Formats: sequence, C-alpha cells, structure tokens
Amino acid sequence: MNPPLPLEEAQSRLIDAASPLATERVAIENAIGRFLAEPLVANRTQPWADLSAMDGFATSGPGPWRIVGESAAGHPFARAMANGEAARISTGAAVPDGADAILLVEDTAIDGAMVSAAAPPSAKHIRRRGFDFRSGDELLSAGVRIGPAQLALGLAAGIEHCAVRRRPRVAILDTGDELATSLDDPRPDALPASNGPMLAAMIAGLADAERVGPVPDDHAKLLAAFENASDADVIVTTGGASVGEHDLVRPVLEDWGARIDFWRVAIRPGKPLMIGRRGSQWIVGLPGNPASAFVTAFLFVLPVLRRLGGASADEASPKALPAILADGVPAGGRRREFLRGIRKGATVVPIAERDSSALRALAAADCLIDRPANADALTAGAPVAVYPLDA
Repeated sequence: MNPPLPLEEAQSRLIDAASPLATERVAIENAIGRFLAEPLVANRTQPWADLSAMDGFATSGPGPWRIVGESAAGHPFARAMANGEAARISTGAAVPDGADAILLVEDTAIDGAMVSAAAPPSAKHIRRRGFDFRSGDELLSAGVRIGPAQLALGLAAGIEHCAVRRRPRVAILDTGDELATSLDDPRPDALPASNGPMLAAMIAGLADAERVGPVPDDHAKLLAAFENASDADVIVTTGGASVGEHDLVRPVLEDWGARIDFWRVAIRPGKPLMIGRRGSQWIVGLPGNPASAFVTAFLFVLPVLRRLGGASADEASPKALPAILADGVPAGGRRREFLRGIRKGATVVPIAERDSSALRALAAADCLIDRPANADALTAGAPVAVYPLDA
C-alpha cells in the first residue's frame, strides 16, 4: 500500500489533469457564476462623453457667469458655451462643449440670470470621456468568474452575450446501509443522510448537482448507481472509500471500468480520499464522516469544479489568509490537520472539538486553520494560515 500523498501533490495531480469543459455562448445576465472562455471586450466607450461628477454649474472661462441653460442626464445642453456662460448641470450629465470646469452647487450665489462662486470651479469634477474603458478594450480575461460587478461591467460595455465554459454536471452518491432515505425510517440505528444535501449546497454555485442515493453497501446496487450517473462530469461519493469489509466503492469502481489515480491523502480529517477516472469522467471518493466529507470537498471537489468550469489551475485551489490565534492549540500529529475555527477580525478562535463526525463544530466554523504535520504547540498570538469557508 503506497503512503498517503501530501496535500499539494494530490491537488496538483487532480487539477492539472482536469481540462475546462466545452464553450457555449449565453446571455451575460445568465452568466453569473460562470467562467469566461474568451476575453470580454467592450463594445462602447464609458463614459460616452465628459460627464459631471457633481451637481452644480458647468462654467466657461472666469466668472461671474450668465446662466444660459441646463444639461441633465439624458438631456445634454444643445450648443457650445462661450466664455462667461454657465449651464446648470446634474451628476452624470454631459459637460457642454466649451465648458472647462464644474462649480459645485453649494459654492454658488445666484442673482437673477447670473451666478458667481464662493469657491472656484474645478475641472477635477469632470469625468473624462473613456476614463473607465473605451470600445475595443479587453475588460476581463478568459478564466475570470462572472459575479455581480463583472455583470454590471459587461452590460455597461454594451455586451449582450459572452462565451463561458459549460457548468459541470455532478452526481452525488451517499453510500452506507445505515443511511435513511427518509426521516420517517423506523430503524433505531438509521442515520439521516446529510452528506448528500451538504455537498449539493456546497457546489451549487459551481455546478449542476443531482443526488443518487443513498445507496446501500451492496455491490450490484452500487454498480447500478454508477451506471445511472454515467452522464455526469464528476461523480462524488461519500463513505465506503476506506479499507473495511463493507467499503465497496473502490472495488465497484474498478469493476465498472474506472481507473484509480490515487487513494489516501496525508491530511486530517479526510485521509481516505480517492480520485479516479473513467474516460473523461472524474470520480472523487470522500470519507463518510461529515467533517471529513466537508473538508475534502472543500480541498478537492470545489477546486476540480472550478477548473472544469474554466478557472485557471492557479485560481482553482482555495487560498489561505494570515490570522492570529486567539487561543493556543496543542502539538499536531503526523498528518497535516485542518482545525475548524471562527474568525474574529484578524484573529481566529480554534474550535476544541475535532472529531470528524461532529456536525455542531462544523456548523459553528467559518474557516479551517491549516496546521502542518508534526506542528509544535502554539500559544495565543501565534500566526497561522486559515482558509475562509465563504470563499
């Protein structure tokens, strides 16, 4: 039996081997959460003209000025202005030709048709044409994920459709005789199947998920479940990936024609992780304990879905942030450990409960504290690396 792989090696073997899925064109308003397959290029210039950044008067030359009209957003002043003239102007309105500054409304004194200044007008209140972007500019590169701000940018640039990668299709299989298909299961030892819904919720922003199961520890039924999931880009299993008598996922996968790329990673929780392939289809076998399933899904399932969805290999993996321990932690063991924690500003509070079946501790956490293998004990105030779970 080969020794467990280090985390980064295991992640690289998975992510580097995964290729983005096919390209499709969609309305940009339907592209939220998708990764660009091609650069996003502006179809218009923004701002389209010199615009006022403030309410007040557009002025030409030195004052006082004679008020000759108004420029409002959507209703520009109709002619060029001459020296000594001013036009009322609102935020976002086009600066008339001939105007060279904006006089703020709070700095004005009006006497009939004349306006004078308590403070001088300034050109700094003018948003110059094209300062944000110009037609033909590359706004976003391929691999960028479309969020609300990117959507707004694309629409402002006159873009209706964009090229994105297809969303991965994921089949999620909970396995285990103990899992209940319903909360009404009369068995006293029935365990509500929570891993499947948890994983479906985790990947909802990245992929289209379908649950297959729970599936009992039965060779024929597991084989049928895999066959039913043969159209998925990724099959995610929970449970049955270890070496016990009832851990059937690996032998069933091999009978189904899958090739196991690697099995076991040197992390805690989550050591019995399995990665396999069947044609272009990926299989990620997660442990059955919920904290283990969550941590390994965070470290492996989400990254491979980002990569398949179009993220670069560098951007697919989660990124750690620095933090300061609010409480001490004991020395670590032989495996790299991910402790559940709660961030409070720049500090992080480690959660004492570390059992991989403990859901209350998992639900309380908003980050994972990264502890190297064989780490020394740390006291409060020590620096650590954390992975935010909302990233």
